[in-house]
Amino acid sequence: MHGPSLLPCGEAAIRATPCAAPCVARMRPWVLATTILASSMVFVDGTVANVALPALQETLGASARQAQWVIEAYALMLAALLLAGGAAGDRFGRRKVFALGTLVFTLASLACGLAGSINQLIAARAVQGVGGALLVPGSLAIISASFDEEGRGKAIGTWSAYTSLTAAIGPVLGGFLIDHLSWRAAFLINIPLGIAVLLLTWRCIPESHAPGRDSRFDWAGALLASLALGSLVFFLTDGPERGWRSAPVLAAVTLAVVAGSLFAVVERGHPAPLLRFSLFRSRDFSGANLLTLLLYAGLGGGLYFLPLNLIQAQRYTPTEAGATLLPFVAIMFLLSRWSGGVADRYGARLPLVIGPLVAAAGFALFALPGLGGSYWSTYFPAVIVLGLGMAITVAPLTTTVMNAHGERLAGMASGINNAVSRVGAVLAIAVLGLVMGAGFGRALDARIEGLELAAPLEQAVLAQRDRMGAIVAPTDAPPAVRNAVEQAVAASMVSGFRQVMLVSAGMAVAGALFAWIMIAPRRMSGKLNRASRPHELTEKVSTNSQG
Repeated sequence: MHGPSLLPCGEAAIRATPCAAPCVARMRPWVLATTILASSMVFVDGTVANVALPALQETLGASARQAQWVIEAYALMLAALLLAGGAAGDRFGRRKVFALGTLVFTLASLACGLAGSINQLIAARAVQGVGGALLVPGSLAIISASFDEEGRGKAIGTWSAYTSLTAAIGPVLGGFLIDHLSWRAAFLINIPLGIAVLLLTWRCIPESHAPGRDSRFDWAGALLASLALGSLVFFLTDGPERGWRSAPVLAAVTLAVVAGSLFAVVERGHPAPLLRFSLFRSRDFSGANLLTLLLYAGLGGGLYFLPLNLIQAQRYTPTEAGATLLPFVAIMFLLSRWSGGVADRYGARLPLVIGPLVAAAGFALFALPGLGGSYWSTYFPAVIVLGLGMAITVAPLTTTVMNAHGERLAGMASGINNAVSRVGAVLAIAVLGLVMGAGFGRALDARIEGLELAAPLEQAVLAQRDRMGAIVAPTDAPPAVRNAVEQAVAASMVSGFRQVMLVSAGMAVAGALFAWIMIAPRRMSGKLNRASRPHELTEKVSTNSQG
């Protein structure tokens, strides 16, 4: 599921960041436990939010657009501020920023669990995203600062294993909480976890800073990035409902262009920019990031709609929907080292072409099932093929990004690639929301017209169009009519979902094309690529979670 998952180059970033002053040996297990617990809190929250959307629509009366903002608000702030969060930790102290992020995330989780309306929930999710942007890069940097070269490999392996386990159980846990308690419990579970992380941070984690850090922090860049991305998402998400020529929508797209342009100007002149544009002069780096943008857009955007389709159209329980991607996680975990070896031997370009094409086939397989049928004959084959495609891709992708500019700039390169993956998912949810809404609307009109309902009943159904799969027939309608309306709504959800998955497949194919054109056909060599085996890519379908 989409969410605030971890990052394409997260493990690589840990390896690339120098360790200036490792902590004492007896405290290292506690440092590792703290970072694992903090990362797990973010991963579980991201996966829970996706599975909780149908329940949110039902209990809060939310439209499909409002439910979309529950995810987008979190993912938007996380994507826009991720680079700023890492830079803030380097500048002001990783422990301080990590603790602040944990506190903000925990308090926002409490606000999510107590939200009395959908708008309150959306606002709390945005604040949660700010906390996540401070917490996630801080957890990675703390591991780097606390372990020397000899112990860092084992620490990374332990961290990767536990975060991979979290990625697997997160959606299932979320579904279980929703089935047996409430969607509120899915957010409130973060409270004891957050308190534990804060206590462990206070007791066990030493303070650290980046060596030679610049005295100026890029506040303007962080603000402009947030404004540009937020305005663009608002334009894409609210445009259909408000009207593309309405004043708020036109103001949003104008602000997006202006803020984006100013961001480029500010970054070129800042002594310590969040984004160093000169890195994109490398064709390998640019090609890898274009592939990341397109492939993770398809992944994050397409899998955002998967639980909605499974729960609202296929009648899966939240627990069953949460367990759907377990085979994906298992494949990613088991094959990541193998795919890294392929890149070492044959070069990155070939797997970066083949992997996205296999992933595209997986997306296309998601478009085949209709209503009903066993999971094993409908969605299981698609999950397997998509997982195989991503497993082929992720380690060579990390290798390419990390080797594009050498060890000195590997940390910044990985941070940019992480941010690109999140931005791709944020924008894709907005764009694919348009695709889903249009496909659902056309199918619903045709099916409702075919039912030849009485005019008042037909109007009552179509008036709920913006709720999509959460549409309910009037309670005074005859049972046979109610069943027919429910079937029409479910079939319309499937129709829209098919179009979303086909667009996701197209984005994966486009990513493969960019990899073929831009990435050099040579074997990869050197310390960085052999060290980077991103097990944590298994969490990419959980978070990012996102947001």
